Amino acid sequence: MASERQIYVGPIPIGGGAPVAVQTMTKTETANLSATMEQIRKVAEAGADIVRVAVPREQDSHALKEIVAQSPIPVIADIHFNHTLALKAIEAGAHCVRINPGNIGGPEKVAEVTALAKRHGTPLRVGVNSGSLPKHLRDLEFESPVDALVTAAVETVELMERLDFQNFKVSMKSTSVPNTIASNRLLSEKIPYPLHLGITEAGTKWSGSLKSAVGLGTLLADGIGDTIRISLSTFHAEEEVKVAWEILKALKLREKGPVLIACPTCGRLQFDMDRVVAEVEKRLEAYGDPIEVSVLGCAVNGIGEARHADFGITGAKDMGMIYSKGEPLKKVPTHELVDELFKEIDKYYAAGKTVTLDEREAAEAREWLAANEDADAMTPEKLAALEAATAVQESEADAVLESMLESKGPANGDGPAIDEAASPVSGRRFTRQR
Repeated sequence: MASERQIYVGPIPIGGGAPVAVQTMTKTETANLSATMEQIRKVAEAGADIVRVAVPREQDSHALKEIVAQSPIPVIADIHFNHTLALKAIEAGAHCVRINPGNIGGPEKVAEVTALAKRHGTPLRVGVNSGSLPKHLRDLEFESPVDALVTAAVETVELMERLDFQNFKVSMKSTSVPNTIASNRLLSEKIPYPLHLGITEAGTKWSGSLKSAVGLGTLLADGIGDTIRISLSTFHAEEEVKVAWEILKALKLREKGPVLIACPTCGRLQFDMDRVVAEVEKRLEAYGDPIEVSVLGCAVNGIGEARHADFGITGAKDMGMIYSKGEPLKKVPTHELVDELFKEIDKYYAAGKTVTLDEREAAEAREWLAANEDADAMTPEKLAALEAATAVQESEADAVLESMLESKGPANGDGPAIDEAASPVSGRRFTRQR
């Protein structure tokens, strides 16, 4: 269920129907101001709405004030174990402070933090990880890890409410994808507060991206989750942001930048599609518009499989074709496909998002497509034509039957006999009886 409550991290709304916010965490030592700011600028450019920085030491809390002042996006201070660092982060102007009530020193320490946060209007992120559950839930964790996570999260929420503090979001993460899904589904039915989603310690860019896509994608598709962070073992925080955006784009929850469609290749492939796809993907990074671009490996898939794409290319051994919204634009040598594709895209933007068509080139492209199409392949175009022809035949048969029924006459059998050869059931293994 979607979160009812809404909080603000800086100017970014979280929960209450706001778009799912993308956040990440810097990999630098926070006290290293130049390195930290360089990474924050990179993640902001990649599309992060919010950035989190670790504050495990005094020198990190001292740097925080300058980081907040310089950052182009809101900054969350990540605090564990030492509640005085949380107090200093609030005083430094952090847009939000993350604490885990289970390791911050007990309810009294949490009360100090919430009191100061309330005075400053600073929201908090509270919650639990599977690796840091309270001691009294350790036995339950072995019996039912999902129940243990949900219980710990509900206890945290109840503590915040007893402290008369509602300006918070909740996170409940596990290294297990099924446990993360199940626990967040349960928690979303129990609390109205915004939920922060993530698969903690997900893994490498490859495995971690897949686990995050499965876990977070499942929850987001259910309408659960208000902000997400992809946790990858990489020093390049911007990679986490890119993965987050691909998940949101795949679910049509947010749009940012181009969408690339590419076929998986098969034995029909006759050109170096790996290189072409990689080059198209790289060059698309320069475009901020949510344009759809398709790269297909043969004329069988070409156009039909991605006829909705704003622009696309399909290729063969020596020649290929560029198309837009299902309409052929031009045929070009295979080695020029990428350059010519981007020429057409640039012309489209130069003309105010209008496709400019050269009829001669388009005619040549249609001829090329017809000549290279697999005659036996059931393409979407052929399927549509077959369905249209079937509909016409059925309509004609209905008309014949209706005409015969009208001319049959009285039900006593005195009417004219049915012409069996003209019947729509002619040829079947039965004969009409008078």
